[in-house]
Amino acid sequence: MTDNEIAPKALTDMPPVSAWLSDMDGVLVKENRALPGAQQFLEALRAKNMPFLVLTNNSIFTNRDLSARLERSGLDVAEEHIWTSANATAAFLSQQSPNSSAFVIGEAGLTTALHGAGYIMTDQDPEYVVLGETRNYDFNAITRAIRLIESGAKFIATNPDVTGPSDEGTLPATGSIAAMITAATGKRPYFVGKPNPVMIRAGLNKIGAHSEHAAMVGDRMDTDIQAGVEAGLRTHLVLSGSTSIEQVEQYPYRPFGIHEGIGELIELVEAIAG
Repeated sequence: MTDNEIAPKALTDMPPVSAWLSDMDGVLVKENRALPGAQQFLEALRAKNMPFLVLTNNSIFTNRDLSARLERSGLDVAEEHIWTSANATAAFLSQQSPNSSAFVIGEAGLTTALHGAGYIMTDQDPEYVVLGETRNYDFNAITRAIRLIESGAKFIATNPDVTGPSDEGTLPATGSIAAMITAATGKRPYFVGKPNPVMIRAGLNKIGAHSEHAAMVGDRMDTDIQAGVEAGLRTHLVLSGSTSIEQVEQYPYRPFGIHEGIGELIELVEAIAG
């Protein structure tokens, strides 16, 4: 390294964390029950007046719906502290092409976010086709999306997850339907949700935080931790969700910290002066 080159700053040398992003499922809740330490973690953040967001790739529900779901689980999270892939998609499109138009396949979480960003929903010559999560994928709507993309509409999807859980078993998710549309059109979508760091950076902008001062907590190496690493955050993996300690070694990147659950991070929050 020459005298003119600046060495990258090690994560351990970065300023204290003053903002937190946390995944929802597998970190704060599991099967509609609050995980141990989750409410205490949130209370510690509020006691320190730290900005924070709860993240999810789920685009079905509105922020209000998710806030109510978390409340039923025993967690107090106001809707302004929730950041979904639908919110991130709306923020991204509003920045790329303000007050434009889109043909949307998705539920209230996505349509509400896009309406809030000033977008018009239409099936007549839209600038974008936006695909999100839905409980009932309609063949006619998918066919219309394919034809609009063939006619020049840009293809956006909220998140790349190919499957999702249900009480009956695996469900096809956004990534699976996106693959079908790609097979028919030859066009790949731009996925906005995790692991795209765009979702993380847009969330940080929302709460006025900088990556150098922020941390990300998640239970998945391939979405939460990857997104946090690529956005330059200090990442914390919790083993209360879908990743085991043995699986960590399979990835070329590592989290800053590994913890049994969110409760182990309370001490880190409380140790920060504020």
